[in-house]
Amino acid sequence: MKLKPLDQQVVVVVGASSGIGREAALRFARRGAKVVVSARGETALETLVEEIRGEGGEATAVPADVAEWEQVRELADRAAEQYGRIDTWAHLAGVGLWARFEDTTPEEWSRVIDVTLKGQGYGARAALPHLRRAGGGALIHVSSVESQLSLPYQCAYAAAKHGINGFLKSLRLELQHEGVPISVTEIMPSSINTPIFNKARTRIGTKPKALPPLYQPSIAADAILYAAEHPVREIVVGGAGRMFQLLHILAPRVADAYLLAAGFRMQHTPDVKPDTAPTNLYEPLEEDQRVEGDFPNARSTSAYTWLKTHPTARQALGVAALGAAALLAARAVQQRRSAAADAQDDEATNG
Repeated sequence: MKLKPLDQQVVVVVGASSGIGREAALRFARRGAKVVVSARGETALETLVEEIRGEGGEATAVPADVAEWEQVRELADRAAEQYGRIDTWAHLAGVGLWARFEDTTPEEWSRVIDVTLKGQGYGARAALPHLRRAGGGALIHVSSVESQLSLPYQCAYAAAKHGINGFLKSLRLELQHEGVPISVTEIMPSSINTPIFNKARTRIGTKPKALPPLYQPSIAADAILYAAEHPVREIVVGGAGRMFQLLHILAPRVADAYLLAAGFRMQHTPDVKPDTAPTNLYEPLEEDQRVEGDFPNARSTSAYTWLKTHPTARQALGVAALGAAALLAARAVQQRRSAAADAQDDEATNG
C-alpha cells in the first residue's frame, strides 16, 4: 500500500481546537496539505484557520460535535466538496473525566463514551466512502496507551479507549480482507502536556494531571504525520508508555502494585478544582486554544517514538547492534582459544 506525499493530500483533522489536534493541523498545512479542521468550538477553529492561512497554508473550518452522526457525515461531505476528495482522516476528538467509577453519573459515563468512542466510529464511517472513492488513503485514530491498560480515576475514559482499540482491529481486518488500500493506524499517546487537564471534569477535588513523565504534543503530531504517509498499524507516543504497556502484559501484578502505590496521588495537582467548575464535557471551552498545557518540564523528544517513525535509522541501529554482538562474540572465542593455547603451553613446559 502506498500513500500520497503530504503536499498532495487533503487531510481532515477532527478535534483540532487545541492540543495534539491543533498542532497536527498546523504541521499538515506547513507540509503543504490542504486541511479541513473540525471541533465543536467555532472561535478556536477560526483562529486556527487564520494561523494556517497566515503561514501561507490552505485550510477550511467545519464545526461539528462528533457525538452527532449527522454532523460528522456533513463534515466529511463538506471536506470532499471543498477539495474534491479526502486522503487522510485524523480523528482525535475526545473528552476527559477524572472520577471514581461510583462518583461518575450515568449521564457523564454516556457522554464520555459518546464523544470518545462512538465519535471515533462515526468518523471512520463518514470517511470511508470518500477514501474509497479517492482510491485509498489513511484512517488515523488517536486513542491512548490506556487502550491496552487502565488507570484509576479514569474508568469511562479507559473504557472508551479500549473500545477504539477493539473496533480498529476489526475494521483493519475487514479492509484487508477486501483488499482495500486504506491503512488503519492507531496512535497511542503516553502522558501528553495538553490543556485537557484544564478542560476535563474532575471529581477528585483538584485539577488532575497525568502520570509522569509527560511529553509535548509535537511528538504525537509528528507520529500522526508519519502515519499519513506510511501505512503503519500502530505507534505508541513516548517510550514510558510503551514500557508500562509491556509491564502490564508481562507482570500485571507489578503494574497494579505501582498504580496502587502511586497512581492515585500522582494524578493530583495542588490546585483545588470543584466538580462544578466549567468543563468541555458538554460544551466547548473556547478560551483555551493552546497546543501545550501547564507542565513546562514535559519532554520534547522520545527516542522510542523517533525510532518507530525512522525505520531506516532503526534498521541501521539493529545492524550496528548485531555487528557489535558479533564482534564481542568473536573476541570471546579468541580469548578462549588464547587461554586454551596458554594452558597447553604451560602443560608442555611443566611436563
